Amino acid sequence: MHDLFLLATLILLVLISGLWLLRAPKLKAAAQPEEPRSLDILSLGERRIIPESEHQIPRRLLDDNAMKVVYRLQDAGYESYLVGGCIRDLLLGQAPKDFDVATSAHPEQAVELFHRGRLIGRRFKLLHVRFGRELIEVATFRASHDSDDNEDGEHGRQAESGLILRDNVYGSIEEDALRRDFTVNALYYCVRDYSIHDFANGYPDLKNRQLRMIGDPEQRYREDPVRMLRAARFAAKLSFEIEEKTAEPIHRLAPLLARIAPARLFDEALKLLQTGHGAASFRQMQRFGLFVYLFPLTQQLLNDEHPQTEALIQQVLRNTDRRLEQGKSVTPAFMFAALLWYPLVERYHRILDEEDLPPLQALHEAANQILSKQVKSTAIPKRFSAPMREIWELQLRLPRYRGRRADQLLEHPRFRAAYDLVLLRESAGEDLDGLGQWWTEYQQANPVQRSELQHAPSPSYPTETRGDKPKRRRRRKPNRRPAATE
Repeated sequence: MHDLFLLATLILLVLISGLWLLRAPKLKAAAQPEEPRSLDILSLGERRIIPESEHQIPRRLLDDNAMKVVYRLQDAGYESYLVGGCIRDLLLGQAPKDFDVATSAHPEQAVELFHRGRLIGRRFKLLHVRFGRELIEVATFRASHDSDDNEDGEHGRQAESGLILRDNVYGSIEEDALRRDFTVNALYYCVRDYSIHDFANGYPDLKNRQLRMIGDPEQRYREDPVRMLRAARFAAKLSFEIEEKTAEPIHRLAPLLARIAPARLFDEALKLLQTGHGAASFRQMQRFGLFVYLFPLTQQLLNDEHPQTEALIQQVLRNTDRRLEQGKSVTPAFMFAALLWYPLVERYHRILDEEDLPPLQALHEAANQILSKQVKSTAIPKRFSAPMREIWELQLRLPRYRGRRADQLLEHPRFRAAYDLVLLRESAGEDLDGLGQWWTEYQQANPVQRSELQHAPSPSYPTETRGDKPKRRRRRKPNRRPAATE
């Protein structure tokens, strides 16, 4: 009996071993990595589908509110996808600034689905859906202007120069992809199977870190010259190389930017210089001759090789990039005040030489002239131009710290911005006779030390002393009130 039990056990072990050997090759094959997909270049408009197993975007990184918008549109029977820069940035391992949605629903159809939705724009009609402070932008699939839906030219119009005046011709997702600017921005994320749809070879370009215009670059720049600024911005932000045919027309067509509305160029200036890659964007704009159309007065000093202008620009932009990386706030008022500082100083000195004005009044007049010229290029809103004036005025007042003035200046709401500008000017090579160091010590000092510092001699400051005249004491008028009568 014992022998039979041992025999049965042995047979069972043999069977188990045989089954394991039969399955072993299959387990080994399943564990092998999947062969990489081919990144062959397809014809424009041909769909390439990148499955989730290949692109590996974690679903937890998808914006919940954007997903709600996509699902709401799909439940209503419309096609809808996450699209553009958010998908590009996720593929590059970066956090998207915002999430956009593309859909087959017309704006008037889509707005009916969202009680927090609002239609905006006439040239390019969009739907904005608000979730608290977050805004999801929803765009309808666009088509070419020679589409059958635009026979009367009512939905899509272009000027003789090629500039798009209205772009509300609707079409399919394939047509929409080819109406976008750069290939890496024409990627659509499908929430049904979490795949990415590529119609313009954007996925291979992204893998090769190359920025390529969809279609003929010259024609696309003429349609919308701001695309040249976008090329500089994306190249700086993504550290991509601009493809040769995409880069070639930019320098030649840059003057077309002079036709763009100053308000739109103000928004583009902020995207270029205040989103964390300002120093790199400045280099790209200088490379293609674009900076002059945002800051013509500053570019003139750069052309004249003014000694501190470029150094100050570099210092300001690097400081802005660093603050954003650290999660600190930045304001357009400070950036514009700094980038226009030396044009202001040039105009200020000219006014002092030509007109008999006291320094502060000359500074105000110079500020008026500089801002009136600058707003023709970038329309600076008053909520920023007013603080700019205060920052400039404090550059004249900060050297006058004797007595109680120091404490009064320290309480000024723009003191910190003005102090930062002083430090940046010194780091750019301007000699302010230790003004920045004095204010640094004063802020850190105790009351006794502050009293000693207040009685230190003020530095000789060029913009204060040039053309300055001693103030005359005002005479008190005699009291000529008529005598009271009885």
